[in-house]
Amino acid sequence: MKNSDPGRTAESIGSFPEQIKDALGQVEKFKMPADYKKINKIVLSGMGGSNLGTRIISSVFKEELSVPVFIEAGYEVPGFVDKDTLFIISSYSGSTEEPLSTYAEAKKRGAKIIGLTAASEGNKLVAFLAKKNEPCFAFTAGKNISLQPRLGVSYGIVSLAILLKKVGVLKIDSAEIVKAADFLAGLSRELALENPSSSNLAKKAAENFFGRQIVLTGGEFLEGNLHTLRNQTCENSKNFAAYLVVPDMNHYAIEGLGNPAVNQKDLLFVFFASDLYHPRVAKRLALTREIVKKNKIKTYSHKLNGKTKLIQSFEMLYFGSWLTFYLAMKNNVNPSLIPWVDWFKEKLG
Repeated sequence: MKNSDPGRTAESIGSFPEQIKDALGQVEKFKMPADYKKINKIVLSGMGGSNLGTRIISSVFKEELSVPVFIEAGYEVPGFVDKDTLFIISSYSGSTEEPLSTYAEAKKRGAKIIGLTAASEGNKLVAFLAKKNEPCFAFTAGKNISLQPRLGVSYGIVSLAILLKKVGVLKIDSAEIVKAADFLAGLSRELALENPSSSNLAKKAAENFFGRQIVLTGGEFLEGNLHTLRNQTCENSKNFAAYLVVPDMNHYAIEGLGNPAVNQKDLLFVFFASDLYHPRVAKRLALTREIVKKNKIKTYSHKLNGKTKLIQSFEMLYFGSWLTFYLAMKNNVNPSLIPWVDWFKEKLG
């Protein structure tokens, strides 16, 4: 597996606990402009791996956030953006076309603008915002050896959480973030390359995922994680995946299981269980799995064990990242390369 991973994907995944603490140490030192606390909504403009942290934080802390958080994954600036909006331009590379293009309109509306990026030589976002005298938090992602944004997502999660704390919309204790990092460190030996399949849950899951179209299923605070794992399955494993969220999916998706007939051969429904779900959501998830089985579609279930929503979120992120690495090995592909995304960008110009 090491010989099949020249981009050092496994090393980046293994460094997630260190990424969390590294990001925390950096962002806590960042000075946020005082008037940035005068906001009533937040918009993050970012694509792909650059918006995953926001999806996770807004899901995990949905009930704690004091203002709404919106994600704009495109060229548009929502009509409600105004002087009371914190507008975050997020690009891990600093060169992503879509979020960079939103600056002028957001500025015209009087939004409070801040950049979020990984520090690198020639970073366009850092240079551009410096010229405009706008704040930008550029973290040094030294623990993400692969340089792939989706494998440095821990930096984005922690950075965003603390930035939201600094503008006064999220109460979060840094000690809780450290506990999450320590929890992952405790899982590292179980999930790592050296641990054989007999006792490695991520390797066992990859065996079940192999050769299937994956439908990731869960609920509530894990919605951002479902989105993230969908992205990583497609990019790391070069394996198609989608996701459905309980309870919304119970009002439509379960009627679509019967056709086409190849569903029974092609699909795998993956259920993420948690004791932290609302009791009705937990019951719905169990009943949903029963319906899928009645339609003769294969299922796989994974139970999360962390004591808090944040810890379970990082637990799913860590498990899922290792899982997609092992599935890449099963699919005989390089997990770090994204040839079709690169081809698309080249042709787009």
